[in-house]
Amino acid sequence: ALCIFKKQLDMNATKGGLVIFTANSNPSSRELGKRIAERLGVELGKVQVYQEANRETRVQIQESVRGKDVFIIQTVSKDVNTTIMELLIMVYACRTSCAQNIIGVIPYFPYSKQCKMRKRGSIVSKLLASMMCKAGLTHLITMDLHQKEIQGFFNIPVDNLRASPFLLQYIQEEIPDYRNAVIVAKSPSSAKRAQSFAERLRLGIAVIHGEAQDAESDLVDGRHSPPTVKNVAAIHPSLEIPLLIPKEKPPITVVGDVGGRIAIIVDDIIDDVDSFLAAAETLKERGAYKIFVMATHGILSSDAPRLIEESAIDEVVVTNTIPHEIQKLQCSKIKTVDISMILSEAIRRIHNGESMSYLFRNIGMDD
Repeated sequence: ALCIFKKQLDMNATKGGLVIFTANSNPSSRELGKRIAERLGVELGKVQVYQEANRETRVQIQESVRGKDVFIIQTVSKDVNTTIMELLIMVYACRTSCAQNIIGVIPYFPYSKQCKMRKRGSIVSKLLASMMCKAGLTHLITMDLHQKEIQGFFNIPVDNLRASPFLLQYIQEEIPDYRNAVIVAKSPSSAKRAQSFAERLRLGIAVIHGEAQDAESDLVDGRHSPPTVKNVAAIHPSLEIPLLIPKEKPPITVVGDVGGRIAIIVDDIIDDVDSFLAAAETLKERGAYKIFVMATHGILSSDAPRLIEESAIDEVVVTNTIPHEIQKLQCSKIKTVDISMILSEAIRRIHNGESMSYLFRNIGMDD
């Protein structure tokens, strides 16, 4: 029995040659790095990241990383572009200091909403992926990418971890009457995620259809360049391209019964809260007596906390992939679920050369 216990202790430990850095100059953004290091039983690596007087980012690594596995934890602060530069400079500094492997731990991948071609726009996610690979990143750990296809923008291994087990656990433990709940998708695009939650909790599902279209609608897909030519015959006398019938937004309808139920709205990102507030009002009108919002990434920018506080939403549950302590001071309805456990286990497994499949058990294509 003692031998087995010792073996388990060895399994939980990490081998030597592991260095963990946080690439944030913002103190509030370093909190997740501290939690992960604490769980792994190591100290954070010594590094200085700061902005000079002319707003240039400077990174000074203050310990040897030669031949080591370096994990750089970067949480996205309010100044997202500075955050990206800090990460790129630190990755390049580790590369030029002869680190063996440089693994980026980026729980929320920035610019992930800009992953489709827009009218005379660009796929910024692809640009960012290319920059990270060029800087010297050899592996990426992230969580709940806005679109799973973003993994294909990288030419390095990407582990897209899921926060859904932690959010499901919160529902089961913190919502006493969750058996009387219904999982709600605030738009048809998030119906698959809602269906996944509903099937795991053995609950019903409702979908809100007909709300104002957001920036990701197909209306701005961007296939209008070059500009449309009024005289079709000017292109070719025999070419007549059929015109697509313009979309007309239907009135708001809720597909599914929410009367006398707890409504749990699920999504991956909560930033601009207008669509969530509109969904909450609609659900209240349809008879839902309590409304929860569950999301992995709580960006909650501008006056989102105030709007949530004044809204029909009873509770907003997000993970700590993005620091939101200031928002929590402004709004008592915001609750946090800690996901440092799965990130620290991913780091340990990669460093020890163990399989990652344990972290993806029972994970489906739609999760």
